[in-house]
Amino acid sequence: MLQKLLIKNYALIQELNINPSRNLNTITGETGAGKSIMLGAVGLLLGKRADTKVLYSTDAKCVVEGIFDIKEYNLNSFFENEDLDYDEECVIRREISASGKSRAFINDTPVTLDILKHLGSYLMDVHSQHETLLIGDQDFQLRIIDAYAGTISDLKNYQSLFLAYTKAKKRLESFKESASQMQQEKDFNQFLFDELDKAQLKTGEQDELEEKLEVLENGELIKVKLSEAYQLVDGQEFAAIQNLHQATESLKTIQSYGKNFQELSERLNSSFIEIQDIAKELEIAANEFEHQPDELQQTQERLSLVYSLQQKHHVDSVEELLKIKTELEEKLLAVADVEGSEKKLQKEVDEAYLQMNKKAQAISQQRIQHFERLENELKALLSGLGMEDAVVKIANQTKTHDKSGIDDIKILFSANKGIAPQNLKSIASGGEFSRLMFAIKYIMADKIAMPTIIFDEIDTGISGEVAIKMVNMMQRMAENHQVITISHLPQIAAKGHQHYFVFKDNTAEKSVSKIKLLSDNERSLEIAKMIGGENPSESAIQSARELLAV
Repeated sequence: MLQKLLIKNYALIQELNINPSRNLNTITGETGAGKSIMLGAVGLLLGKRADTKVLYSTDAKCVVEGIFDIKEYNLNSFFENEDLDYDEECVIRREISASGKSRAFINDTPVTLDILKHLGSYLMDVHSQHETLLIGDQDFQLRIIDAYAGTISDLKNYQSLFLAYTKAKKRLESFKESASQMQQEKDFNQFLFDELDKAQLKTGEQDELEEKLEVLENGELIKVKLSEAYQLVDGQEFAAIQNLHQATESLKTIQSYGKNFQELSERLNSSFIEIQDIAKELEIAANEFEHQPDELQQTQERLSLVYSLQQKHHVDSVEELLKIKTELEEKLLAVADVEGSEKKLQKEVDEAYLQMNKKAQAISQQRIQHFERLENELKALLSGLGMEDAVVKIANQTKTHDKSGIDDIKILFSANKGIAPQNLKSIASGGEFSRLMFAIKYIMADKIAMPTIIFDEIDTGISGEVAIKMVNMMQRMAENHQVITISHLPQIAAKGHQHYFVFKDNTAEKSVSKIKLLSDNERSLEIAKMIGGENPSESAIQSARELLAV
């Protein structure tokens, strides 16, 4: 529900501020006074595009702001999906600068026009005789049927089942495609797996082989250097170990003469013992180390195999080769179990289809049961609106399951006697068509929480008793929904809970459109002028009072 509307610096409007009633609001005014301008500003709140031509003054920006009570519209998920702060009092604002830059805000958070348009569709429904009417859209027609038949919640459940079915079907199709591909690649994958399996690779093997190869390739040099080191340490008459032994003996003779001499003696003695151990190990290593040409060749061949496999699979380590081997094994096992997996997925598809189809059939039956009742109710309403010969028929054909079910529903309409009902898309919109839309919205107002409804001169082409019937319907709609109607008929203007008057002020150099909420006396005079002209007679004034009193 629209609680407040502020328009600043838009077209002929300097500043306009209204707080419409939560019930029926009527707006009147002379042609060209600015009623359509106000609707244009409202369109900005609904995500329509604008340019700098809309600015009343190029020295300031245009601002259009609406404050809405949205607690009855169940929009929490919309705000969550769009990452917006939710509040039961929602503020929408559009700003257009003199440079042409446009910005949109929802609860002070910048948003795109698409998001604004999406939210606006939940908040306001502007119905104009001259617009391309939504009723021609088949999805909208189906929403009418579901609202009337009470199948909206069932449809949501069906859509969950439909989504589950389509996902199961996609999984099956994807599996079949991948299974076919795997079958084609089976022989090659088996060859690659066998090759890796035969290699018997081990984690860390490459580092060990490369280290071993380096030793084997330098075997002769290692043998020579080990012998040479042993000879220098302990293998000859004046080896290092002999000199160290003499040095330790020399220090032992003086170690009692001072603490520092004792520490030096102990340290040297420790070193002597360590060198003795090293000498023994050098002797053993020099005697045992053998150059092994055969093992060198084997190691070279093993590393060559590892490098070849790495190059083939475009990797740099044995660990990656082992991972590839595991993946190949999984693919081969999957191919081996293709038939079983496909049967399992097909069973899931079949079960999902049965559940979905059962729900779709139930929804279809419930929809069909309400066709005749809706046709008759619309015919009765249209007859009361001056269209006694109007006929509404609901045609239905079964279609393949989609998100809306299995019903291909079309609302057919004829306003004239002897003319067969036709698809709404093939009928040009006009006064009669607008009355059909009005009748539908009247019925829907009792079924669902509708947004603020704005009727823009929907009463064009009617008068007298029909106008009274139409406004009575508006009053009933306004018991549970906010209705704003722009009208040129006194019968309708008199029935509003609030009456706004749009006028053009020409006292300044530039004309300005203004709006005011009429007092009882002002309202009586304005309705009298709508009946009898600018200078209404006493009878016109009396008629106005009678209309207001009813």
